[in-house]
Amino acid sequence: MENEWDDRQNRRMDRSLRGARFRYKATIEELDFRVGRELDKNQLLRLADGAYIHKGENILMTGSTGTGKSYLACALGNQACSKGHKVLYANTTKLLTQLKMAKADGSSIKEMLKIEKLDVLILDDFGIQPLDVQSRMLLMEIIEDRHGKKSTIITSQLPVSAWYEIIGDQTIADAILDRIVHDAHRIELKGESLRRKRNINQEKQ
Repeated sequence: MENEWDDRQNRRMDRSLRGARFRYKATIEELDFRVGRELDKNQLLRLADGAYIHKGENILMTGSTGTGKSYLACALGNQACSKGHKVLYANTTKLLTQLKMAKADGSSIKEMLKIEKLDVLILDDFGIQPLDVQSRMLLMEIIEDRHGKKSTIITSQLPVSAWYEIIGDQTIADAILDRIVHDAHRIELKGESLRRKRNINQEKQ
């Protein structure tokens, strides 16, 4: 019976990981805590225990391109899956585009309900381009549905102070940011691009 329970748990976790569609197969154990990145190991270990999920709290990650934001978000998402939570990783622009298409074919209510029920939604690369009116309203709906109940992890190359301009409409921006920034866990990654450093090391080899 114990083997059957373990097997069932492993199959459930495999389904969760496939459904999450992570960009990277990342784990907390593989994170790079070297000096210069400003990555607080104690903070990450506290987040890894998943208490923020039960409280419906958000995580905001900012930093220059290549500093490991997406990898870190996937590591936290992977950890959440291992604890039985429903997680989805999505590029912000692609997700909003898909939801616009869903509105056009009448399936948007079903898609928004799926997003609302997720324990953790990872919105990667937020702010790559300014939001148009429809994207702005879709984002507002997503954040409103999840506010105080479910956790959202957002990564961006831009500091949070620049998100107002990206969202566009001041009133909508205020409403969105009031809901995601209040009591959010903030992680600001620094240092040079890890991708660039990895490429240089490979060239040397």
